[in-house]
Order: sequence, then structure tokens, then C-alpha cells
Amino acid sequence: MTELTLPKLGESVTEARIIRWLKKPGDRVEADEPVLEIATDKVDSEVPAPVAGILTDLRVKEGETVPVGTVLALIVVEGEVSSKASPEVVPASAPPTLSPASQGNGSSISTAGSEKIPARHGDRFYSPLVRTIAQQEGVSLAELEQIAGTGAGGRVTKNDLLAYLAKRPAVSQVAVPTTPASEPAPATASTASIQEIVAYLQEHFILVPRKKFSHENADILEMDRMRKLIAENMVYSKHVSPHVTSFVEADVTAVVLWREKVKETFEKKYGEKLTFTHVFVEVLSKALREYPQLNASVEGDKILLKRDIHIGVAVALPNNNLIVPVVRHADRLNLAGIAAAVNDLSRRARAGQLKPDEISGGTYTLSNVGTFGNVMGTPVILQPQVAILATGAIRKKPAIIETPSGDVIGIRHMMFLSHSYDHRVIDGALGGAFVRRVADLLEGWDIHREV
Repeated sequence: MTELTLPKLGESVTEARIIRWLKKPGDRVEADEPVLEIATDKVDSEVPAPVAGILTDLRVKEGETVPVGTVLALIVVEGEVSSKASPEVVPASAPPTLSPASQGNGSSISTAGSEKIPARHGDRFYSPLVRTIAQQEGVSLAELEQIAGTGAGGRVTKNDLLAYLAKRPAVSQVAVPTTPASEPAPATASTASIQEIVAYLQEHFILVPRKKFSHENADILEMDRMRKLIAENMVYSKHVSPHVTSFVEADVTAVVLWREKVKETFEKKYGEKLTFTHVFVEVLSKALREYPQLNASVEGDKILLKRDIHIGVAVALPNNNLIVPVVRHADRLNLAGIAAAVNDLSRRARAGQLKPDEISGGTYTLSNVGTFGNVMGTPVILQPQVAILATGAIRKKPAIIETPSGDVIGIRHMMFLSHSYDHRVIDGALGGAFVRRVADLLEGWDIHREV
């Protein structure tokens, strides 16, 4: 009997959601044949069979989120004694595993494990992994609220919960709170978080009556899984980070003329098309070296200055969703390396072929809204980063040019830079100085630079 487990999907990926089983119990599977589809954040992938045999036991249901290493199913390998195989399919909803402390009293088991833990409650966020462990161990929402979190913003981490379970009293001694009848349980994690925040704002700040709108003369479009994730992340970012945006207009004439001059040579030499995005990534990596406070994240009252510069580049997908693959160690790459990395990630993003690690670990994000013809934008910070830069469309405009013989008016290629940053840790002076430095680097581009 061979166990089919959820494999390690990347350095920063600790869990995945089961989307769909491709095989049924009793089906024969070949080695490396896909058995099920899983989702990690915004990336879908398949889990292959490690060996050839008969699939006999499904231990997780579609829609469940489980940690890496979880046994998903069993496979009877050819040649094994048939008695080793389970004669019946074990129900996917297997009883939750109890912690050592909770196994101490076998007289009764708390029903707290059946309580649905919302993704957010009040000001606290609970990750899918923490919620899964809590429900398996019968930890109620009231108990979670009492655990001191060591994660970002006081978030309860997996280690916090495991430490609590190690010292937790017997389950029979834990009081099971009841949800007040007037407080309905949230339907889904993403819906719950939005509803809770909106309800709080309406109760404390917005003095307008709540209205229910009719569905007449309206087409109802259900959000897909990625859109739900994007919605939750955007609301969470606005809820956590006070956004401030600074704008600078840059004269990028030198960049435009240089690219026009070298783009064919560049493509012949490196086999990659040269775009303005590649130039922006290179300039950003240089500026982040000079301003490490922007290459950071926040955990509680601590600011973590990241030594590595991993720049996320927002990519629009054919279905109008958005994904942000990450160019790792962007400051160590030359322009050809950046072009190859960005082009490869963009192509595979649109084809749905990114790996989980390729959309995680970013330390700063670039969104080139100019590709859509937009002059400027006010981008939302990708948590837990502290800033994001939007580059607008490059347009020809009349501008004053300073010359040794006096000022003249000329036609220049101008572009707006929009820099959104977390006002908890980045003040206007620093946020403004950073985007001004990016503009200076673009304006000082060497038009005679070799490729």
C-alpha cells in the first residue's frame, strides 16, 4: 500500500485546496498520471500518482484545504496481497485527530470541532491552515481569540496554535460557546471578511441606511475562485494598510529613444523582445538598494528590511483576472536577464503554467498600467509588502527644456509614476523621495548604452 500525499509545492507553500478528483476509488492509475487537481493561492496544479496501482481510499473531499504532507489517498501496488487493501472506501470526512492533551479524557468529545472558523473575526485573520488545525483539534473560535498571536498584526500562526494545543486542558473541560442567534455564521471565508468589514464601517462611520438592491434587469455573474481571492486580498490590504499615493511626472525621452534604437539588436542578440517594463524593473531594483525601507514588510510593531530584492510584476490574464509573478534577485540580473525572466513568467502566467513559488515571496511590486493606455493609477499594496509602483502611459507632450542658452519648449515623452505606500511605516517624505529617485534614474538613462 502506497500513500498519495500532498507534495511540497514550494518553499513558501504550506497548504493547498482540493479542487477536483480526476480518479475514483477502484480506478487504475499509472505512475506519474494526474490523480487530482489542487490550488495554492492563484496557481492550479495536478498531483500525480507516485506508483502504478489501484486507487482505493480517498481521505479528503473536494473543497477541503489541507497542509503539505497530508495523506490524500491510498494506492494498492500491483503484487501486494489484496487483503492489505481497504475493502471499502473510507469516508472523506474522517474523524478529526485529537491532540495528546485532548485524548486524556475519553468520556466525551467537544463539538467545538464542528464550529466553522471564519477567515477573519473582528481585527484578526486566520489562515486556512490554522482554521483546518483548529477544526481537527476541536478548538473553538472563542479559544482562538484567547491565543496570543506572534504573526503579522498579532496573527495566530501554526506554531502558536500547536504550542497552545500542547498545554491545552482536556477537551471535556473546554466550554463550547454558542453563536448568538442574531449573529449568522459567515457563508464563506472571502464573503465573511468583506461582510464583517462593511458591517463595521456602516455601524461606526457610514451614516446611511443599508439598502437591498433588486436583481431585476441585472445579469448575475458568480465570481470564480481567483476573483474571490483577489477580492479578499484587496479588501484585506485596504483594511490593514493606510494607503498614501505620491505622483511624479518623469521625462523618459532618453529611454524611449534608446529602446527604439536598440530593440531589434537586443532581440537578435538575446532572443527576447525588449519592453519598457524591463527597464522599469532594472531601475526599481537600483532604487530599492538605495532605499531599503521600501523593500520591507511589517509584522506587528516590527519592520523587516529584506536583504533580497524580489520584484513582482503584475500580469493581466485573458479572463481579466490579475496575477503577480515574481522576478527573484532582480538587482543581480542584467537587462537581458530581467527581460528573459519577465517574458517567461508573463507567458506562463497567461497559459496557467506558473508554479506556486513563482507568485510568492515578492518584496516590492510593479504595475505597468500604461499598457492599458492609462495615464496613472492608485495601485493597492500587495500584502505583506509596504509599497507598490504604477507606471502610466508614455505620451508626447510639450515641455520646458533647460539649455545653456536658455529655456526652450520642446516635444518630450512624459510619464506619470504613482507610488502607493503603507503610511504605518512610510511617511510622505520617504515615499515621495523614493518615487522621485526612480524618476531621476529614468530621466538620466544613458542613450548611448550598449546592449
